[in-house]
Amino acid sequence: MAAIDRVTGDTTRLRAVLASVAPGTALREGLERILRGRTGALVVIGHDAQVESISTGGFVLDVPFSATGVRELAKMDGAIILDDKAQRIVRAGVHLMPDPSIHTEESGTRHRTADRVARQTGVPIISVSASMHTIALYVDDLRHVLEEASAVLGRADQAVQTLERYRHRLDEVSDALSALEIEDLVTVRDVAAVAQRLEMVSRIAGEIDTYVLELGVEGRLLSLQLEELFSGVQDERELIVRDYMPRGRRARETSTVLAELGAIDASELVDLGRIARALRIGTEDTLDGPLSPRGYRLLARVPRLPTAVVERLIEHFGSLQKLLAAGIDDLTAVEGVGDLRARGVREGLSRLAESSILERYV
Repeated sequence: MAAIDRVTGDTTRLRAVLASVAPGTALREGLERILRGRTGALVVIGHDAQVESISTGGFVLDVPFSATGVRELAKMDGAIILDDKAQRIVRAGVHLMPDPSIHTEESGTRHRTADRVARQTGVPIISVSASMHTIALYVDDLRHVLEEASAVLGRADQAVQTLERYRHRLDEVSDALSALEIEDLVTVRDVAAVAQRLEMVSRIAGEIDTYVLELGVEGRLLSLQLEELFSGVQDERELIVRDYMPRGRRARETSTVLAELGAIDASELVDLGRIARALRIGTEDTLDGPLSPRGYRLLARVPRLPTAVVERLIEHFGSLQKLLAAGIDDLTAVEGVGDLRARGVREGLSRLAESSILERYV
């Protein structure tokens, strides 16, 4: 994500810390009080045996956390140690002595200590700089600088506009693929193009989700916009993989394929051949090769159709073309599909076929 200085490591824990220091939280209020007071601070979020082993001096408090309390304690030298939920102030005035051999690119004493302690203990550290007027989070080997809500909102608005354009394009290529599926004209290129757009939208949405975390109570409207624009995308990612998974592959491999798609470098995401390889459906040399879907994507659009019934229908017919050709009697032969549900499936698929063809050619 753009706001993260070092992008190695797992960002999951960083996101959790971002939520705990978002605007509207007591911890964020305390940090901003310290920043306005220009005293600086080193705040450790977590107290365990490792943290204790590198801590000397100071005094034990074990009192409830308060923004005013942490501000007053920051006037003294030494770190402030909180519990892992930042609900209690455990110790204050502590001298931290991390392993000096741990590599760090930080220059200031406070920032170097924060970086090394985070790397050594795995406990999140917050460094408030009086001279630079910044608040920096250190989680494992990640560093993240908190910004004013107005600056984050500005970037978030731009990201939302980009997401709107990408979502519109995704809907276009997805509808085109549906029409091609009905006509049995799908190629590897068509599927890879939809998977590519799904991945692009997912990544932009992930960036916006980080902004939502950073903004806290200020990000409620942004959260609603994200929910609307990202609706259904995750389900579509899984459905397209399951629709075109090579015969003989096990269902649990879907998560493996999705993980591989998510791991593709941004510079390679424009390469449809790379997408096709991740999907296990082809290579750069076979982009125009034909494919046949099982029918997961279209059946997901049929109202009130349980997942178990979808699985049985696909297992019974094997392909979308056979499903489209099936009559009421053929459908009722499937376990769990009575006459009423068979008519619903038949009518639903017919409506989808008609609307898809009309949109493609009108």
